[in-house]
Amino acid sequence: MSIEQAVATTGQEHWTKKGNVKLFLWEKRTTAKPVRGTILFVHGSSMASTPTFDLQMADRPYSSAMDFFAAQGYDTWCFDIEGYGRSDKSRDINCDIANGADDAAAATDYIMKTRGVKNFLVYGISSGALRAAMFAERHPGRVVRLALDAFVWTGKGSPTLDERRKKLPQFLKMNRRPIDRAFMHSIFERDHAGCAEPRVVEVFADAVLALDDSMPTGTYVDMCSKLPVVDPAKITVPSLIMRGQFDGIASFDDLLEFFKRLPNPDKQFTVMSGISHASFQQINYEMVYHILLSFFSQPAPIYRA
Repeated sequence: MSIEQAVATTGQEHWTKKGNVKLFLWEKRTTAKPVRGTILFVHGSSMASTPTFDLQMADRPYSSAMDFFAAQGYDTWCFDIEGYGRSDKSRDINCDIANGADDAAAATDYIMKTRGVKNFLVYGISSGALRAAMFAERHPGRVVRLALDAFVWTGKGSPTLDERRKKLPQFLKMNRRPIDRAFMHSIFERDHAGCAEPRVVEVFADAVLALDDSMPTGTYVDMCSKLPVVDPAKITVPSLIMRGQFDGIASFDDLLEFFKRLPNPDKQFTVMSGISHASFQQINYEMVYHILLSFFSQPAPIYRA
């Protein structure tokens, strides 16, 4: 698939609350009424939602995943989890995975109320995939299809988590960890350098650092010391596991065992060639869009044994 950006989209910011916590939501759609469903994008541990899903680069067609899927006829949404981006950062907590799943519930509450949406196509990446999986486990009626990218289940055989655990005592002592440009580069260099264009990494880093100079530690603590946090047997919705060829966050064996235990026969496992971790910012991002669009647009099976 080779894509050229031709369809204009419009963006609108929204705000909702989880108790007293204020959450930022961002919606992108075309001027035409969306007819193919509503997508909820869930971000990861080290960046807010708009840099991940709505990255704007004039010379990179559909650099924004939200623009691409809006052009295909979807209403697309992302939101900043508590402690990230524009959402509330006032509570003295580390914003763990369960808290992020709570935020997904609050975001969907708002979208269902304001847009009349009954259910969602959900995509999560990295710890966002864990948040999305937990949300689907808790609210299966709200999820039509679930895509988990850069997902990890038990953490067994993960080089990234093995290295991260060395800093676990440090993460346990603080609710936030500092980030800088060097850290942003490390996301793209730790597994397999060369999967992303340097110019894209720089624009992405600019967008992330414009919103945050630190990130919550909760997902790191959970992924280093509390996995597994979701039960595949309780995720009953159609699911897609997306694994980058070079991604170090989870081993193939870990993901395949999770995949085998998913009870819904409408499930897929795909390996993304030439991809490391942050798939939408990689050179092969068009391939990632194609995989996700194919899954989200797949007809439901008519015959069920």
